[in-house]
Amino acid sequence: MTQNSGLARAFDDLADSYDHGHHEAVARALIALVEPGADDVVADVACGAGAVALQLAQHRQAAARPVLAVDLSPGMVAAGKIRAASLGVEGAVDWRVTDAVPLPVGDHCVDVVFCASSLHFLGRPALADWHRALRPGGRVGFTLPLATHFRASKDFAQHLAHDVPLPESAEEARIWAASYGWTNVASRVHAFGTRRVVLVCASSPDTRS
Repeated sequence: MTQNSGLARAFDDLADSYDHGHHEAVARALIALVEPGADDVVADVACGAGAVALQLAQHRQAAARPVLAVDLSPGMVAAGKIRAASLGVEGAVDWRVTDAVPLPVGDHCVDVVFCASSLHFLGRPALADWHRALRPGGRVGFTLPLATHFRASKDFAQHLAHDVPLPESAEEARIWAASYGWTNVASRVHAFGTRRVVLVCASSPDTRS
């Protein structure tokens, strides 16, 4: 069994008891920071049950391309589809069960990439892939748990990416993101009950200028 298949199984086991309320709150805060356009081409990377994708889907322009929602867990995607049906937005999300890296898109064709609560599992290759997928000047919004308020359970600790250091402050996250070529980096710590999450918004360099 590969590491990815083990992680998929861990999330499959969690799908029926997933904390939708927390992840929806994280998604709302991240979307508010990034401020995507209603017709932007958007990818929700390692989407889980689609907290970001579903909130975006409810405010899409009728002619906009569906939000691409990618996750390696069939159980999570199934839960997301059920939630999409309950909200009446089935056609506004393009669900894919596949690895999040690389994204199943062409080069420089996405306006915004979101990754909520997952980059610390994906690792640094995700950052390079987002540069590839984004149009020049495109934006990324991701979260990382604050190091001082995070302890992974034993089922997930073995899957943490060792090349993504959990930040101890918003400034530490900003500097880290900038060191991988992201520009216009903004970051903040957001409290969700007893949990603390660092929200990061940044741009891919606009090579046209």
